[in-house]
Amino acid sequence: MRHLPGEPQQLAGNRADLAGYQPQHFLFSVEQGVATLTLNRPERKNPLTFDAYAELRDLFRALGVAADVKAIVITGAGENFCSGGDVHDIIGPLTKLDMPGLLTFTRMTGDLVKAMRACPQPIIAAIDGVCAGAGAILALSSDIRYGTARSKTAFLFTRVGLAGCDMGACALLPRVIGQGRAAELLYTGRSLGGEEAERWGFFNRVCTPETVLTDAQVFAAALVAGPTFAHGMTKKMLQQEWNMGVDEAIEAEAQAQAICMATNDFHRAYHAFVAKEKPQFEGN
Repeated sequence: MRHLPGEPQQLAGNRADLAGYQPQHFLFSVEQGVATLTLNRPERKNPLTFDAYAELRDLFRALGVAADVKAIVITGAGENFCSGGDVHDIIGPLTKLDMPGLLTFTRMTGDLVKAMRACPQPIIAAIDGVCAGAGAILALSSDIRYGTARSKTAFLFTRVGLAGCDMGACALLPRVIGQGRAAELLYTGRSLGGEEAERWGFFNRVCTPETVLTDAQVFAAALVAGPTFAHGMTKKMLQQEWNMGVDEAIEAEAQAQAICMATNDFHRAYHAFVAKEKPQFEGN
């Protein structure tokens, strides 16, 4: 039921469906508003290649106008999440690039993180086994992380002679687990076990290996059943307020909440409360 005047967005280019999207370098499916993205090179613990980075970046950009996707689950095939950049397909070629070429690559990987943070859908990472390097950054860039006790998360850039400041790690990780703990992981590159990851706040929940993906999808489905326009606003505020003072954040939230109060979902919730019914949100 619509309570407010006005038609849904129908301008060309404003909305698109991704249910039929067929990627080349990973798996992707959409079911009842939940998109599941599966890194699919299990024989190598699901490493990333140059082309996979670029395709992931482009997909998350496209999700910004996806009408049929309201939440995203990202996982890995087999018993691992992602082992990071492929040693043969990425690390080796990087040793032969000049500085402009290297900067082009590092900016591309950073653009993937920017696209994940900018897309309005909540992203839930379902993590089992190895979650290392760029794979750890994919998990970190997600909004919610479900893991397993046997999972091992490592920001192992220092292990290959690089700084820990890769793809936004020095900005994102301290905000999730705190400055001191982030510094330890980024300096040492050591693995963070699943139970420790939950204690430190990196994992929202520890599941069994058999259920971690299903549990993440169930959580995603619950978000899809909620006020998805408002969820997108929450994600935007969580992102934007990092760079605001408290007064600016309070004003930004006043504007954001006023926008949400002008949605049909807000009116649906009110009328359902009056009727002593459960609101049926539609994301508009």
